[in-house]
Amino acid sequence: MKLISWNVNGLRACLKKGFADFVAVGDADVICLQEVRALPDQVDMEIPGYTMIWNPALKRGYSGTAFLTRRMPLAVYPGMGYAEHDTEGRVLTAEFEEYFLVTVYTPNAKRELTRLDYRENEWDRTFLKFVRKLEKKKPVVFCGDLNVSHREIDLANPKSNRGNAGFTDEERAGFDRMVKAGFIDTFREFETGPGHYTWWSNRPGVRERNVGWRLDYFLISSVLRPRLIGASILADVLGSDHCPIVVELD
Repeated sequence: MKLISWNVNGLRACLKKGFADFVAVGDADVICLQEVRALPDQVDMEIPGYTMIWNPALKRGYSGTAFLTRRMPLAVYPGMGYAEHDTEGRVLTAEFEEYFLVTVYTPNAKRELTRLDYRENEWDRTFLKFVRKLEKKKPVVFCGDLNVSHREIDLANPKSNRGNAGFTDEERAGFDRMVKAGFIDTFREFETGPGHYTWWSNRPGVRERNVGWRLDYFLISSVLRPRLIGASILADVLGSDHCPIVVELD
């Protein structure tokens, strides 16, 4: 099963930049989307063989997640079941026979770290609790823009960005807790070196020089490790300030 995750930074904008063409050649069973920033009636998109499943934010033009799938799930669950976290459409879960698949758009701590306390003490802990609860029923695959670079090799300039949003000790500790809970960072099972990023600033020349951050991940329950056959970053795919990432399970 081939799964793709992509923060499209506005699906309507991404459609104008070749999103449908990417889907046509991507050959994914499910494409997990974040930051769709649209309602279903605002998007004119029909891709043969795929069905779109939405969890938009209540606020128009903001946040939101979705699945584009050619394999219909047994059930779909929007949100985590907590009203205080679910108005922004940041979590969408599909239940398949073998596992749960979760697409997540983690809140950004913001430039002045104004949302760091919420991120650390409420969101990160609640999300981990949520996926561990799912795991009691069957294994979990979760993916998306987690808005953190876990280790120094996950961003081009770790020293100058230490303490900035996306690379605070608190956010990195939240990722550590997911790993300690048994979830595996799939990309690092195949690539242990630096220079592999999924997000670049829109400043001129930044992406061309690969001055980026790895903010997008596929994590899996440890029981799924024997089925993991590949994980990659599609850094050459344009259309968003993030690029798609891929995981393949036997």
